[in-house]
Amino acid sequence: MTRSNHPALYACLYAREFPAQAMLRLRPTLRSGPVAVLQGEPPRQFVCSRNARAAALGVTANMTRAELDVFPTVTRLSRSLAEEASARPALLQCAGQFSPRVEDQSEETCFCAILDIAGTEKLFGSPEKLSKKLLASVRALGIQAAVVVSTNIDAAICLARSLPVRLAVIPAGQEAAALAPLPLSVLPLTPEHAETLARWGIATLGALAELPEKELIARLGQTGQRLRHLARGQAPHLLVPDPPAFALEERMELDAPVEILESLLFVLGVLLDHLIARATAHILALAAVTVQLKLEGGATHTRTVRPALPNTDRNLWLKLLHLDLQAHPPNAAILAVTVTAEPGSTSKVQLGLFSPQLPEPSRLDVTLARIRSIVGEDRVGRPVLEDTHRPDAFRIAPFVIPQASPIRAPCGRSRSAGRRLRPPELVPVTLRQRRPITFVFRNERYLVERTYGPWFSSGNWWGAELWSIEKWDLIARCGNTTRNTTLCCCLARHPMKEDWRIEALYD
Repeated sequence: MTRSNHPALYACLYAREFPAQAMLRLRPTLRSGPVAVLQGEPPRQFVCSRNARAAALGVTANMTRAELDVFPTVTRLSRSLAEEASARPALLQCAGQFSPRVEDQSEETCFCAILDIAGTEKLFGSPEKLSKKLLASVRALGIQAAVVVSTNIDAAICLARSLPVRLAVIPAGQEAAALAPLPLSVLPLTPEHAETLARWGIATLGALAELPEKELIARLGQTGQRLRHLARGQAPHLLVPDPPAFALEERMELDAPVEILESLLFVLGVLLDHLIARATAHILALAAVTVQLKLEGGATHTRTVRPALPNTDRNLWLKLLHLDLQAHPPNAAILAVTVTAEPGSTSKVQLGLFSPQLPEPSRLDVTLARIRSIVGEDRVGRPVLEDTHRPDAFRIAPFVIPQASPIRAPCGRSRSAGRRLRPPELVPVTLRQRRPITFVFRNERYLVERTYGPWFSSGNWWGAELWSIEKWDLIARCGNTTRNTTLCCCLARHPMKEDWRIEALYD
């Protein structure tokens, strides 16, 4: 593998207050008001994250629950690690659309991803244009973030920690000047080092960068040299990309138990919006959707919906999920919802010029779902013959729209066509030396002229569904001298039932 000749260039995607943002992205109705996320067990809960409106009111990190009661307008949410774990892969996949080399450097309450964007100008334009496109993609996921582009990874991270929601580009060689006015809080300082620098009167990165290196090492050790390099934007950093596996999954823990299906559909609609947006960004559709409901008592209720064709129609998915959950409702109140989607191709089915018109997939899926809710899951689909000689042995498989195939003319010698009688018709038969010689079919008596057989087949001898059939192919002539018609048929005897039936007529 040859190394690229492009100079090193990195983009830092940074989203602060990630616990609050991960929860608000799934609760769009709460975004317009102040929200604080609490962590810990009562009564020792404290604020671990809040949105900008709550911060403007004076809500700070580590504020206790009793102190938060002073702000009655602030909505309180309990921290959900499951929703954060669902939002983080979504952001990493979004970053992966702009670079195949992405490193996750997330912190306790902040999301941070480093993208290697060297040589991407021909695909996305200048670093400013790439940053704008990246921010737009992140906002589509319901996350507010900042993007900083620099040739030094740590310089981009430090500047992103102090920026509001916007983008910035640090010119090559100007890292120290860009970092100089920043406070020391953007550095990974231990409490002891922060106290020491405060006693020295060091408050900004510029002041730290001006300290003599040898004296700083003598007092703080090698950590002092590392901090000085970070303040000057010269700290080396080896990018370790770890691209996440592509998975379409969203989780949401409900604020209160839900028992009404219509309330659950509102939550499913929000989760589907995010799944469809993520799939569309990769030019994919949803082939199947699995809904896992966590119920009171610890039980789970899982349902999977798979339409005839992959699609990104939100209303169609909601309708299919609604019909499926109506037919198979959970038996307890719902505490959490997990929606997993299977990606599929968005290609269309192209029919031949003389192929019959197929129904619209969306209407067909809804119709099949309604029929399943009435007659049952195992009674709707397409028949598939089983690998057996047992007559009419088939199973029901999920319905799929077949691919168009060219119609070919039959070749070789002509063969007679057989028409099955459903159900087979009982007939009285006269035997001679265990071979049929006459029978009565549809009030007419026939004399057998030729017989072919018998052919025996049986199966399921190991179980209660034992079956055995004796078949004959006959050529018979009507005994009525006025009609003189010939009949070619398939005559079958069921030894266990001791009756004769005509199963097919040959043309």
